[in-house]
Amino acid sequence: MELLTFESLLMMVLFYALMAVKVWAFVDALMRPAPAYVAAEKLTKNAWLLILGLTVVSAFLFSPMGLLSIAGTVAAFVYILDVKPALVSVTRPR
Repeated sequence: MELLTFESLLMMVLFYALMAVKVWAFVDALMRPAPAYVAAEKLTKNAWLLILGLTVVSAFLFSPMGLLSIAGTVAAFVYILDVKPALVSVTRPR
């Protein structure tokens, strides 16, 4: 019985940690100026907001470990590791 409790606790912590990453990516995308996306040669701001917004919503509506949740997690990490640094480099004051 203790193993089941530990596994449940681990899944809950993992769910909330990944949800925090998805929400952080969405809020960061919301805060960046739209022209920076074009200047960094990335998808538009609206496209990223749609992708990341659907990611957050799907995590609540569907299985936390389902295919949509995994794809959403990948999208959030792509934004954080690829798009965000490009946006920062474009908008950094010189």
